[in-house]
Amino acid sequence: MRFILLLCLLALVAGCSHAPLHEKDYQRWWCERHGGELEHRLQDKTRVDCLTKEYAVEVEYAPKWAESIGQALYYAQSTGRKPAVLLIVRDKDDERFLKRLRTVAKEQGIKVWTVRPKDLE
Repeated sequence: MRFILLLCLLALVAGCSHAPLHEKDYQRWWCERHGGELEHRLQDKTRVDCLTKEYAVEVEYAPKWAESIGQALYYAQSTGRKPAVLLIVRDKDDERFLKRLRTVAKEQGIKVWTVRPKDLE
């Protein structure tokens, strides 16, 4: 009986070993791979999520796609870099937000990348 209880406990712990991902996790993962500076601080104390040699990148969850546009444009203007958004797409429902972002980004000259939870595995 104790052996079965121990196996159940181990299975429960193993199933919970993956902590939920946060925006910072995606930001750090992407920025490190692109040689960027995390949380670059501007004079007005706002922070660019990732500043690379070419881009000022805003990292945002898909439902906040519209906010990401304004932030990317502002950070680009403030740093002299090109605007970019790394959109966090967590599930199929988020695809509609990606489509909206890409429509506006194309018109505004904003580079768009995506990241999904499976990318960080």
